[in-house]
Amino acid sequence: MTELAPEAHARPLVVVALGGNALARRGEPLDADRQRARLREAAGALAEIAREHRLVVTHGNGPQVGLLALQAAAVPGVAAAPLDVLGAESEGMIGYWIEQELSNALPGAEVATLLTRVEVDPDDPAFARPTKPIGPVYAPAEGRRIAAARGWAMAEDRGGLRRVVASPEPRRILELRTIALLVAAGVLVVCGGGGGIPVVRGADGGLRGVEAVIDKDRSAALLAQGLAADRLLLLTDVDAVYADWPEPARRPIRSARAGELDPAAFDAGSMAPKLDAARRFVSAGGRSAHIGALSQAADVLASRAGTEILPALRASQL
Repeated sequence: MTELAPEAHARPLVVVALGGNALARRGEPLDADRQRARLREAAGALAEIAREHRLVVTHGNGPQVGLLALQAAAVPGVAAAPLDVLGAESEGMIGYWIEQELSNALPGAEVATLLTRVEVDPDDPAFARPTKPIGPVYAPAEGRRIAAARGWAMAEDRGGLRRVVASPEPRRILELRTIALLVAAGVLVVCGGGGGIPVVRGADGGLRGVEAVIDKDRSAALLAQGLAADRLLLLTDVDAVYADWPEPARRPIRSARAGELDPAAFDAGSMAPKLDAARRFVSAGGRSAHIGALSQAADVLASRAGTEILPALRASQL
């Protein structure tokens, strides 16, 4: 097992975003034991990185929040919980599992999970165009039946249908100062799960939750910027960003600079938000962003695997 060294607080800060599909493999049942087993593997990979870095960990929740929505809608006579509440539930559930497994992998380390609210714009056009996939993939006929019965928007996904919800742009992480205080105190923080709990501010200055799921990669980039992190590490179930995906001649892209890869040219439900988050982070002053497989986390961060995104060259460097 890996222990954090006493001088860990002086080490480079890395914000790590664990993809929801890296925590629950595609097509795998979402039972608690399987998810805990995946998170045990994740904690081992993160413990290796924690030897030389301070970590703030965030995570996806697409499969999990979709399952919670199904469970919430299955109780007769009881109104289903809104997505902000389900997001908070999934953030607490997954955060607890991550916290426990990291504590086991890093004996003596201080680890804490923080429910995190993220403010969005109530007029964000995303509310009129749901695009964020959550939950399982249904056979087409079953998906159409569920959509009609529950009023859910559906989109094609791997030959079937999957529920899609609004995914507004994250504007402000409300607990950022608290997260920074915990990091400064040497705590390994798990926060911003599922992109954070989406809230909007009313005319009276008060906050209320909204029906949305924020993209966790974009929230991770915003979090990394706010904490002045050195690096952003986006971990998923794919080993790198690929050119010409999914063609047989596809090739991994090992390194690129901000602006060289257009996120719009990649899968909107997979690599596009990761590339956009990486570009945002390095363009805002981050040293580098890295995209790759959770199982190769240390190698991805060290640029021995995965895809590295670097800041654009300044005019003086051309």
